[in-house]
Amino acid sequence: MKIVIPGGSGQVGTVLAREFHRRGDQVLVLGRAPLPAPWRTSTWDGTTVGEWARDIDGADVVVNLAGRNVNCRYNAANRRDIMESRVRSVDVVGRAIAAAANPPRVWLQASTATIYAHRFDAANDEATGIIAGEEPEAPSQWRFSIEVARAWERALEEAATPRTRKVAMRSAMTMSPDRGGIFDVLLGLVRRGLGGRCGDGRQFVSWVHERDFIRAVDFLVSRGEMSGAVNICSPNPLPQAEFMRILRSTWGTRIGLPAARWMLEVGAVLLRTETELILKSRRVVPGRLLSAGFEFGYPDWSAAAAELCRRWRAANGRPVRSRTGDST
Repeated sequence: MKIVIPGGSGQVGTVLAREFHRRGDQVLVLGRAPLPAPWRTSTWDGTTVGEWARDIDGADVVVNLAGRNVNCRYNAANRRDIMESRVRSVDVVGRAIAAAANPPRVWLQASTATIYAHRFDAANDEATGIIAGEEPEAPSQWRFSIEVARAWERALEEAATPRTRKVAMRSAMTMSPDRGGIFDVLLGLVRRGLGGRCGDGRQFVSWVHERDFIRAVDFLVSRGEMSGAVNICSPNPLPQAEFMRILRSTWGTRIGLPAARWMLEVGAVLLRTETELILKSRRVVPGRLLSAGFEFGYPDWSAAAAELCRRWRAANGRPVRSRTGDST
């Protein structure tokens, strides 16, 4: 297959590009300043149709992951960049597909599980989930993320690509052992004794193992009947306190210092980020994938964490622990 991945220079794009390249697919990653890679890379600005559009014509699949990193303070300038980088990239990809003589058969567009309500009582699937924005427990600044998610998906819906099937991937955190990824960050906290409860620890964490993310992408490419919003996440989200307890136990660390909400607020200011990324309860399940017959290789966090820790140790020259906890 020929696969074009706009905005594919980050962790998730690298996970996909690496696997597609390993299989022998033709891969092109578009980025503002793409680094050298085993697959083809090219530059784009995310707003204008350029030379890169020639590769859209004749491609089998487009996976658009473009968008400014949300790990920042939500000031006016950052809000504008976050919103515009997503909406404009969808618009320009849509225009390139619409102009192609041989458009791709499927367009997988990044979205986010953050679109759902902050809740504890029940899980959000695509059919019955509550789209967020009005829940009384959520701080007003959290609504910005919902505005972004809605605008992102609205831009996809409005793109005129009648010959190309469109899927909005409402993805949870993709866990891989790659340096700088979310798992690497969480494990770094655990290794330093800081991977404890955040706030009251009741907020749910939705996640997906990288191999299940790849398999879900393959599944969506192959299933011609699936379009619209699809949740890509493990069927078993966990409260944050339990999620981190399992990761600590898997790594072999007993200590995980907790962080009160006020401490997180202070830390977020110092680190120039937002507490929403830590405190919002993302209780999301993959209703459509399960109904369509998709089977997860890593449905439970305990097995996923063990596999990820093992590969992280191997990649970083750390001794692999045996089941008894001894180094081998």
